[in-house]
Amino acid sequence: MEPEEIKIEVYDKRDKSITVLYVEQLSDNKFRMTDNDLFDYRLTLGTEFETRINQEGKHEIIRITKESTYLTRRFLLSDRHKTSDYQFLGEELVKRGGHWQVDMGGIITINLPKNAELDVDRIIKELGLNLIEIVNEGE
Repeated sequence: MEPEEIKIEVYDKRDKSITVLYVEQLSDNKFRMTDNDLFDYRLTLGTEFETRINQEGKHEIIRITKESTYLTRRFLLSDRHKTSDYQFLGEELVKRGGHWQVDMGGIITINLPKNAELDVDRIIKELGLNLIEIVNEGE
């Protein structure tokens, strides 16, 4: 039986915030990400982690148990384009086992299997999308 997608609320002690994550529950306190968290760059598609429940009843991540097997990149979308303009890029990602999502109408996150042969930068350039890559300071 495959785990089903659920949502959990996670408290982050570092910035004292609560976020909702979409995950598959693997055991009582172990989860796998089914999309990408917009703010915590460790939590991308396929990442597995363990939590504990705090005094407020929220999950707190205690450790990452398995890193994502996907290459993850984030871009700011240009206001000159509609989401539908990015459809070709999304279709190419999905054909190669990847995933894409748009958050807050202005940030696109793509996940591509590390062994997939797809030149994302070339496609972006050929489509004239003028995307600005968001780079995590820790990378």
